[in-house]
Amino acid sequence: RATLLLSRCLLKMVKGNIIVPEDILSFCCNGLQGSTSPPRAREPEEREEAPGAMASPSPARNPTEVQMSQLVLPCHTNHRGELSTGQLLKWIDTAACLSAERHAGCPCVTASMDDIYFEHTISVGQVVNIKAKVNRAFNSSMEVGIQVSYEDLCSGKHCSICKAYATFVAQGPLGSKVRLKPLTPQTEEEKIEYSIAAERRRMRLVHKDTLKDLLTHSPQETELETRDGSGAVPAERTRVESVELVLPPHANHQGNTFGGQIMAWMENVATIAASRLCHAHPTLRAIEMFHFRGPSQVGDRLVLKAIVNNSFKNSMEVGVSAEAYGQEMSVSRRHINSAFMTFVVLDQEGQPRTLPMVAPEPGDGERRYREASARKKIRLDRKYVVSCKQTEVPLSVPWDQSNKVYLSYNNVSALKMLVAKANWVLAREKEKVRMYTLEEDKFLSFRIEMSVCIPAGRAFSLLSNLRRRHEWDSHYMSAELVQKVDDDDMIYHVVSQKLRHENKQQDFVILASRRKPCSKGDPYVVAFRSVTLPTHPARAEFTRGETLCSGFCIWPESEEMSKVAYYNQAMPGYLNYVTTNVAGLSSDICSTFEACEKFLLKNKDDLISRLQDF
Repeated sequence: RATLLLSRCLLKMVKGNIIVPEDILSFCCNGLQGSTSPPRAREPEEREEAPGAMASPSPARNPTEVQMSQLVLPCHTNHRGELSTGQLLKWIDTAACLSAERHAGCPCVTASMDDIYFEHTISVGQVVNIKAKVNRAFNSSMEVGIQVSYEDLCSGKHCSICKAYATFVAQGPLGSKVRLKPLTPQTEEEKIEYSIAAERRRMRLVHKDTLKDLLTHSPQETELETRDGSGAVPAERTRVESVELVLPPHANHQGNTFGGQIMAWMENVATIAASRLCHAHPTLRAIEMFHFRGPSQVGDRLVLKAIVNNSFKNSMEVGVSAEAYGQEMSVSRRHINSAFMTFVVLDQEGQPRTLPMVAPEPGDGERRYREASARKKIRLDRKYVVSCKQTEVPLSVPWDQSNKVYLSYNNVSALKMLVAKANWVLAREKEKVRMYTLEEDKFLSFRIEMSVCIPAGRAFSLLSNLRRRHEWDSHYMSAELVQKVDDDDMIYHVVSQKLRHENKQQDFVILASRRKPCSKGDPYVVAFRSVTLPTHPARAEFTRGETLCSGFCIWPESEEMSKVAYYNQAMPGYLNYVTTNVAGLSSDICSTFEACEKFLLKNKDDLISRLQDF
């Protein structure tokens, strides 16, 4: 009876297009025929997965990670058979949004997209692979890191296309902000990205101030030149204006215009403007930060404007903006986005062609012209200081007003990357002091740490003031404050003792960058790196020394207890001193750190010392 009832239920499920396992159906059908035999055993080959079946994801995989693979079809390409950058931006934004929503558990909108540098073009028939994952969650926003590569299915070749960072904001009912849960990084790579995300966020917030600062210190005259005997092209000839109606296919699952679609439309009008200058088909090389200032919805009209702001020898900058309005023209337009795109024109050998000059319009045109020159310098600073690996950044980077933000970023992020490394090995332990080493390629780094009975904030204040370092570090003779860049960055001229086998004292020009914790669990950071200043060139009486990456990290263990750690990536001239201490042939480093502890304990309640720190 039970078999009969079960069989009838399953047959109803089959009629309703509900899939039922074959074994159960077979058993129930046999039951209807009066058979009580068990279900037949499957053949061994039936249990095997088909070749090429997708493997289940690794349990250690980041829960926010999203992978997307897209085959480039003719409908995705431009006239050259290459993937349209606008289409690529759509895919990038989609993958990043899905990753953000995995972490937030609610709808998310794109707030900004950092600089993107496109290294290669992608052709029809190739596959675009996109990987996106949340690097760090702040209060209501989060940073998503995106890696894009292409795959040639015929040759099996893989190649990187670009790397991008997007900021997303979680939204609750009626557009209210949602407080995000913290993200816990697991792997070494995730810990590095998590730590540096706070620095990238800081850099985004001061971007406008950096541009204003650079323009303030630059000549106000607009200088024009002639190339190849040709005159300048009026910028007005490159102006483009286009309108788009936002339809349901252009909207995301929240009803707002899809951020990737807006970026694609903006790229389209920017390409037209660039083409009008060079009378050729330009190639997009870089995009400077997209800033989404507000949403638009289905039914809105988007007005897209573009114009060539400035033309350099082999590249041009196009400014593009997007404004939205509804059906009623009486309502003022809303500025929802703006960006700056850099184009080149390639010849048959793939080399950039020389471009004609641009003659800006008086007033706003001249302002945009000067700002484009300033942005080009900022882009170069970001690309070659921020985007490079620490080992690729020359020690002798000149400090100036325009690159101060990026040198500070590089200084702090280099130390945070060193801190996040996983392969530290305990080399020595002397009472409370522990010394660790890290061997990587050409570098030997060391870390020395101990717990000190002092509030973390007080230790941070004392150790970030290099003018007091000689009180506990016998290697320092003096430290002169050369320039106070801002509350977090100072430049010092340091004079140290003579090294063995040296007849002259060493001197350093050091950028000291300090950071308070961004959120709970973050350390206080004091980072040091060498810079060059025109006012302090190398002098004959000193041997000019350089430091690549060093500094302090201070973690609160309780209200009155802190873990203080000093990190140093040893330079060749300093290597013998470090290895002698690591091998136990000298205790100089440990003794210096013990002196540091005594200095901290002596001054933790000293009111006069607190005033001196400020």
